[in-house]
Amino acid sequence: MCFSLAAFSQKKEVLDSLPHNIDDYIFVKPGDSVIIKLNEITLLPKQKFQSKDDIRYYLWFRRKVFKAYPYAILASKRLDSLNARLSRIESKSKKRKYTRQVQKYIEGEFTDQIKKMTKTEGRILIKLIHRQTGETAFNNIKDLRSGWKAFWYNTTANLFKLSLKDEYDPENINEDFLIEDILQRAYRDGLLETQKTKLTFDFSDIILKKKAQIDVEKYKLMFSKMKKKKK
Repeated sequence: MCFSLAAFSQKKEVLDSLPHNIDDYIFVKPGDSVIIKLNEITLLPKQKFQSKDDIRYYLWFRRKVFKAYPYAILASKRLDSLNARLSRIESKSKKRKYTRQVQKYIEGEFTDQIKKMTKTEGRILIKLIHRQTGETAFNNIKDLRSGWKAFWYNTTANLFKLSLKDEYDPENINEDFLIEDILQRAYRDGLLETQKTKLTFDFSDIILKKKAQIDVEKYKLMFSKMKKKKK
């Protein structure tokens, strides 16, 4: 009788320890093949700096990219939706009316924030718009009579004295390479939401060709000139 109770107790203990939710488990029979989807990861070589001081300039520039990035994403979404809507409107008068309505909305979202940006942040923003939309800021607005055209020329170009025709080219332009390096590492580390570019470049090839060398001489010279002016 004692033996039976002990056996029953052991059986109950085993049953109680079984998992109730088995959705995360896979039953594989002999001969079965299993396909498991793994999260995509980005492997990037370790960056090579000329000095520890260069790291400070890189981190300074990274803050600039992080500040401009959300506005570039928002701007690209607004441009895509605006252009998509305009392509469905046949009447020129209705197109003008719609762009005027969007203009007020755009200015409410961007003007105050963009006016607080530095020249470097404004340049990054224009480059990132090209990255996200596949078109330069100039090409995005050249066919619009108001709305985006007025906004960018009056708020951004005049403010930063920048060219809206600037293209994003991480393979040949060092600053763009730095921007893309910052973005890719931020995507990998979960610091920024991943957004694929509409341009055709392979950053994994570019960074290998450049041997992950980080060149921040441009910003070191910029800070040097700023110090001289203060003196």
